[in-house]
Amino acid sequence: MIKEKIDEFYLSKQKSRDKTHFYITDAGKCPRAVYFQFKNAPKKQMDARILRVFDHGDYTHLRIISTLFSLGLVKATEIEIPNNEIIHGRADAILNIEKEPHVAEIKSINSVSFNRLECPEQDHYKQIQLYLHFFNIKKGILIYENKNSQELKEFIVNYDEKLAKELLEKFNLLKIDIDKNIIPSAKGIEEWRCNYCVYKEECDKHPR
Repeated sequence: MIKEKIDEFYLSKQKSRDKTHFYITDAGKCPRAVYFQFKNAPKKQMDARILRVFDHGDYTHLRIISTLFSLGLVKATEIEIPNNEIIHGRADAILNIEKEPHVAEIKSINSVSFNRLECPEQDHYKQIQLYLHFFNIKKGILIYENKNSQELKEFIVNYDEKLAKELLEKFNLLKIDIDKNIIPSAKGIEEWRCNYCVYKEECDKHPR
């Protein structure tokens, strides 16, 4: 009885919103999924459990940020990147580490992913490179928490100007495809992304 009510609460929060610009979190996504989101294509609705997982990630972020404030490391939180026409984004925090500013991103992942993590996940690495680019900061830090055990791992990331500019160019090219109603190619997209994609059914209707 209560379980059903909780599920209904989370499902009621799931609303489609018009997408008019890119977000930095799109940097690691399949371009076809981003395209279909811009076009409001039909998609599979997420179940309530997945939505609760996202909610859990938000609370993890707040808890760790609170600790970083207590340590006196936080210069700013939830910082919007400078206004521009194509991409929006908001970094978790800027920290002062050994008198040097670092863009900080906090991620929570399951124990299987956490235990095999020896370097930042590629999607997260791309995201933080763009934050470093827009804030003109040379170093970042990715903090991972194991959802199952609350263990932590951290990775320092140095700004890679070449990669940041390549990512921005990909956004520019994708915007051209979107404006011309050209569905991007799926070439090079990892198969595991398709298995979890809410646009898989729609995507399968079109040549890849």
